[in-house]
Amino acid sequence: MQRLIVNPKQLKADQIWLTVDQQHYLYRVLRLGVGDRFLALDGQGHQWVAALTATVGVATVTGADEQPAVTRLTGTTPTVTLAVALPKGSGFDDIVRQATELGVTVLQPLITERTLQRPSANKLERWRRIAAEATEQSERRLMPAVKAPVGWSQYLQQANSGQRWLCVARRTAPHLLTLAQQNSTQEMLIATGPEGGWADAEINAAVEAGFQLASLGSHILRAVTAPLAALAIVMAVADQDR
Repeated sequence: MQRLIVNPKQLKADQIWLTVDQQHYLYRVLRLGVGDRFLALDGQGHQWVAALTATVGVATVTGADEQPAVTRLTGTTPTVTLAVALPKGSGFDDIVRQATELGVTVLQPLITERTLQRPSANKLERWRRIAAEATEQSERRLMPAVKAPVGWSQYLQQANSGQRWLCVARRTAPHLLTLAQQNSTQEMLIATGPEGGWADAEINAAVEAGFQLASLGSHILRAVTAPLAALAIVMAVADQDR
């Protein structure tokens, strides 16, 4: 069944009022018609089975797919935050899409000393749309939270709980796989740097804030590759532990 992320505010009684973009996607892209069903999700664990009605832009909640009409996840899936120094160009678009597919919980774009991009306000909405699309495509129940960009020093003050790893290159540090296997918890954070790597002062500040340095292997990875490689490692360990 096709999936569609909706805002809970679109649900009124037993009807879902579709946006123009959602109408285009359902009617034109998917070629659905009156009576055709789809799975509506709010990205927070609730889902509804809905059917298109004769009234354009309105779908009726018809029940549930496999569970009650409204369901919520209550499992033990760990919270995994991926904090990424913004790469140049549109590289973060791909990170959002693929990190969503891998199962990330929170995506935090970072402004660091060597960050080249200073994103506009429109970028955040674009990233959230990409996350919604990837959530639908990958059949996730929960959509990751995509946060507004923050500076590294400011973020260190916020990131003060759980297991925290700072991925570094050209330093002697344990491999992230080893660290994740030894210290897999319910709350994990991975931070990866920009083109050119972290500044020494940024690394020192992270260590003082409680981060562990972690290696991703002997090769130097691009700023768009490192976060996905790191996330894949941590998610694989987390899946084994469940």
